[in-house]
Amino acid sequence: MTVPVKAVAEQPLTAAETDWRERPDLPEQQRDALPEFCSGGYLQPEGYRQNVGAVPTDNSNEPLQASGLSARYEIDQTLWLQGDVRLRQGQFDVTGSEARYNQADGQLRLSGPLVSRGQGFLLTGDRADYDTDTGRLDINTATFLLHEAEMRGSALSLSQPQAGRVLIRQGNLTTCAPDQNDWALVASEIELDQIEGVGTARHVRLEIKDVPVFYVPYASFPIDDRRKSGFLYPAFGTSNTGSGAFLSVPYYLNLAPYYDATLTPQYIHGRGLFSEVEGRYLSPFGESVLQLGYIANDSAYEDEEPGADGERWALDFSTRANLGAGWRGYGDYSVVSDNDYLSDLNRSLEISQATHLLRRGGVRYTDRQQFFELYVNGYQTITDRIADQNKPFDQLPEAIYGFERDLGVVETVFESQYTWFDRDNSGLTGLDRATGQRLRVLPELALPMRALWGYARPSVTLDHTVYELEDYTLDDGSLGDGSFERTVPVFEWDSGLYFDRQSTLFDIPYNQTLEPRLYYAWADADDQSFIPDFDSAIRGFRFDDLFSRNRFTGGDRVGDANQLATAVTTRFNDLNTGAERARLSLGQLYYYDDRDVTLNGEGADDRSDSALAGEAVLRPMDTLDIRTSGLWDPRTRQTLEGRSQLVFHSENYRYLATLGHTYRRGEFEQSDIGAVFPVTDKVSLIGRWVYDSQTDRTAGSLAGIEYNNCCWSVQLVSQNYLTDDQNLENRILFQVQLKGLGGSGGSSGRISEAIYGFDERERRRFGPRE
Repeated sequence: MTVPVKAVAEQPLTAAETDWRERPDLPEQQRDALPEFCSGGYLQPEGYRQNVGAVPTDNSNEPLQASGLSARYEIDQTLWLQGDVRLRQGQFDVTGSEARYNQADGQLRLSGPLVSRGQGFLLTGDRADYDTDTGRLDINTATFLLHEAEMRGSALSLSQPQAGRVLIRQGNLTTCAPDQNDWALVASEIELDQIEGVGTARHVRLEIKDVPVFYVPYASFPIDDRRKSGFLYPAFGTSNTGSGAFLSVPYYLNLAPYYDATLTPQYIHGRGLFSEVEGRYLSPFGESVLQLGYIANDSAYEDEEPGADGERWALDFSTRANLGAGWRGYGDYSVVSDNDYLSDLNRSLEISQATHLLRRGGVRYTDRQQFFELYVNGYQTITDRIADQNKPFDQLPEAIYGFERDLGVVETVFESQYTWFDRDNSGLTGLDRATGQRLRVLPELALPMRALWGYARPSVTLDHTVYELEDYTLDDGSLGDGSFERTVPVFEWDSGLYFDRQSTLFDIPYNQTLEPRLYYAWADADDQSFIPDFDSAIRGFRFDDLFSRNRFTGGDRVGDANQLATAVTTRFNDLNTGAERARLSLGQLYYYDDRDVTLNGEGADDRSDSALAGEAVLRPMDTLDIRTSGLWDPRTRQTLEGRSQLVFHSENYRYLATLGHTYRRGEFEQSDIGAVFPVTDKVSLIGRWVYDSQTDRTAGSLAGIEYNNCCWSVQLVSQNYLTDDQNLENRILFQVQLKGLGGSGGSSGRISEAIYGFDERERRRFGPRE
């Protein structure tokens, strides 16, 4: 007995399946921008593409165009079309098997399977009603696709009451590929507003692999890149810094095009309810950002600090303004309630773990020939390890003015600085008690000589400083006259030559330069130990410091000098691309007199030459960068300092690798290695390890795993880090990203801080993030 086989009607394509293209079938530009873990993308006809934020076209004023294999028309009444029916009105386009158009009321009924297109969207269904007078479209058993958001879905019924607005009943939506249903939002009602870039839904449940995992009665979400008020994804993690587990639920407020805010209430186990808020304001002049953190009753802090108030808070404010005509304004102010706030509570405020918090505000003017700046500057010291005499001075205020003028063959340069230094000097003795005013002027006269093959610049400078001090007491306890001056004449001669030649290496044409340089400096400075130290320090010594005439920073010490720097640099430039493939530099200082001027007993020396200072930068490929610099003592044949870093990334940043080593003889030595290594197209391992050779311990580590596909990603990271008291602490962080619905967590930012190039990798994969 033979059982007849029934013919099965071929199912029509959904909207997403209609415009889906596998990776090889996409245009080259779109294919190159596609992450490697995406198998394809959507491609719509050129005439229907829409820019983000563009207002969809109203089609009701356009004439109706209709065609079919057969037609029957009743004059001024009804038009019947059958077979390959196509109707078009403006940007509205629909195809189906049959159509009936009532000319009297403008109603058009279509039978499917039908396909309808508009600006930036595609709809399919069994049958539809279309009003040619209003542009309203109603479809039964529909599927839809929004190309810009790459959002697809299905619905029991779908209406488009006007251009750019879609109403969905008993529907679902997702940003996953047509053959991938990893997650979906299922709702009784969904509204998609292309004009505002917003989607809203009622009675919403989030389904993962068709399993409900979350329900809310109402939700809103963006359908393009424009900002939208609403809850962001919750963040959670753990830390053993005394706060234990935490859970935060940020809420973003898009208050206006020029200001917004993010509220982040969070619960921290063992501490209680902690809240942070960030507000941003964009004016015609610039941007201002205010960040606040507050906890009313920190129970863990009360236990750690008996008698302390559990109320804790922090504030960080920054502003930048372009005032026009060369003027700019700026301000930065940070304050915390106690020294332990940052290590205990700070999660999102952009205040670094530091010993001092900056308060600074001022204005700046620049043009081609002169500059001026006036500001006030202060600090909050947030560690008990710094003695009172080592705390920084406030500048109340500081004014800087300078200009350059060309007077024929002569060039004049003038720099000046006025500062009023102040701090709490109770309990201090000697020069540490001094506060007051300092005026420093540096007029310079130079004779610049320049040619294609080299340059020379002899110059004479008069470094003159005037002090008016209060509480000026010498270190021997005697009172001193707080009004005095210091004048140091300075002579400099800077000169260099340029040589170049062209050749080939591995069949690549390149240009090599050879750039010898001589720099001589002479400064007649005497003992300055009677001058307080307001802002000076001994300058670090690297290759660039060979060409600095003063071995001190700040304005309270001018070093005596009679020295010659000799150096040479060679560069290799790829003539095909113009890229600098290598740069090698080496130099040394020769001293003709002993150095006598000191700062806190340091800075004097009788050695006649310095260590060799060198640096090298190698870029054999656009994806490989090797940098190294250091100091080597030819007398002892020992390396005094060294800094090396290797950074590699593949062209698409799928692979990342960093190697680093920092060394200072007898003081410090650390090595670090970091990498992002893809195990598959979708799974990557992330890691970084920092080892301190001096203490023979791990100074920090990070280990995690990342999973990506074309509609969602997740990162799970465990991080060890040193706190201010040099204890190694641990925290576990995560980040989840549902494409089209945003993401949350703190792991991505932490990885970017640890591994060079990770932020660029994230930008290329997911675009810029707010």
